[in-house]
Amino acid sequence: MKSWRKAIVGSEATLSEAIAAIESGSIQVALVLDGQGRLVGVVTDGDIRRGLLRGIQLSGLAADVMNRSPVSVPATLPREARLHLMRQKSIRQLPLLDGNGKLIDVETFDELIETPHYPNPVLIMAGGLGERLGALTRERPKPMLNVGGRPLLETIIRNVVQQGFRNIFISVNYRAEMIVDHFGDGSALNARIEYVHEAERLGTAGALGLLPQPSELPVVVTNGDILTTVNYGALLDFHNGTSAEATMAVREHKVHVPYGVVTENDGYLQAIREKPTESWYVSAGIYVVGCSVFNHVERGVHIDMPTVLERVVANKGRVAIYPIREYWLDIGRMEDFEQAHAEFHEVFL
Repeated sequence: MKSWRKAIVGSEATLSEAIAAIESGSIQVALVLDGQGRLVGVVTDGDIRRGLLRGIQLSGLAADVMNRSPVSVPATLPREARLHLMRQKSIRQLPLLDGNGKLIDVETFDELIETPHYPNPVLIMAGGLGERLGALTRERPKPMLNVGGRPLLETIIRNVVQQGFRNIFISVNYRAEMIVDHFGDGSALNARIEYVHEAERLGTAGALGLLPQPSELPVVVTNGDILTTVNYGALLDFHNGTSAEATMAVREHKVHVPYGVVTENDGYLQAIREKPTESWYVSAGIYVVGCSVFNHVERGVHIDMPTVLERVVANKGRVAIYPIREYWLDIGRMEDFEQAHAEFHEVFL
């Protein structure tokens, strides 16, 4: 049973408090109640991310991003009718109210059916050289480096499978036999793994053109050198809730400038910002791509994902942005590899 009571916040709660409620409540939403216990709105992970993109601070009010008209039903509605409504509305949480509008229970879709299963393919890019890691990757591909007692790629696959994805493709090139020999058909991990063999390295998106056939369902794509606790199902649900052809997961990257930054105009001082912290969103190497995106990828031609997404936009398509706040580490440098070892057991075990 989900701990839905831990997901309750007051009408004056901040975004930060709503995030804490979502995480502790384990039903993927925060429930906003007034002083009399009446439901006045719900806040989802997507609501918070969209609010952050609009510039709302974590100290801002959750009420500014919440859904003020959530689907709810009387607690007396039969179970079969509740399940039908949730399927019809494509919702995973259903607040149950008494005759006065007070919240008395929350039904979750997961409680009514088995663990969610996503038929969507997952493509893991594992064909790179990992040259920046020097001697570590001379004899093995970077995704097969041991982190926390097992290959990095195995942790990625385990996370994907645990979240309900079974249909996995792995793009391979450098030392491909090591990956194929280790994972086989994926049955040992309760998955079905197929391999996309790149005769030559095709970049971070070229493997899309080598899939057996274009998927009618959106495909989750992730680089094979990323340690993260991102919920791929939530990412997919977010994408499906937009009209975008693709969704890019992004991560906030901050840089502290240890000097006073000067702004000038025509050689005259305008302003001085003392030791500012600059912030940007950077690509997290995780995407969801719809079937139309495959039109921008030629079979066997080298292309990187940023170029593909730029082509989508140039063709008047839309690419949604999904800010991630979960644990995320791109293992591209030796210091990243050392950090992964230091943090693995705290984050993943």
